[in-house]
Amino acid sequence: MRLFLAMLTSALPAYLLGGVNGAIIASKLFYRKDVREFGSGNPGLTNFYRVFGKGGALLVILIDVFKTIAPVLFGGWVFKQYFDMELFGQAVSGFFIMMGHCFPVFYKFKGGKGVMAAGAIFIVLDWRIAIISWGTFIIITALTRYVSLGAMFGAALFPPSLLIFNIGGLVEFIAVTMCVGLLIARHQANIRRLVMGEESKFSFRRKK
Repeated sequence: MRLFLAMLTSALPAYLLGGVNGAIIASKLFYRKDVREFGSGNPGLTNFYRVFGKGGALLVILIDVFKTIAPVLFGGWVFKQYFDMELFGQAVSGFFIMMGHCFPVFYKFKGGKGVMAAGAIFIVLDWRIAIISWGTFIIITALTRYVSLGAMFGAALFPPSLLIFNIGGLVEFIAVTMCVGLLIARHQANIRRLVMGEESKFSFRRKK
């Protein structure tokens, strides 16, 4: 019963807050437009930047980071009180945040791909490994200009790094792997385009 209450108390607000989409909010607030109607149609930071440029991008980042960090910290606190399993609570809350971001109830379950959310989750879980993941993301993206490729490689490094640095246990590893699996699954279309050589490359210049 305590496990159920802890899961419900942390997972429900994590999912609901995860559904708050910074790109949609910023596009409507600054441009009176919906980012989902332009570019790739994905309500994420990359598509927002490609369509609207840097104006409003900071708000997108702030919203997506805050909506992630707050419930992750709360979930960790809940599980620490019940079971002294703070890291597990953070990882589980992170997964439900990503579920909310990818399948938001507020937007007919059509959301983003969870890259920014995953990056913020990793920072809370362990900032040292997060530096490795973020560094990998930046390097691969800079070399190839494929944001999707950098995001998947950067995220994929996090679970095995937990084992290498002996952080957490099996349940934490599984929870984090679920987050990474969801992120990669949301990039299926990108993977197909990468294989076909049709994936769009990132540019700091806004598409006109």
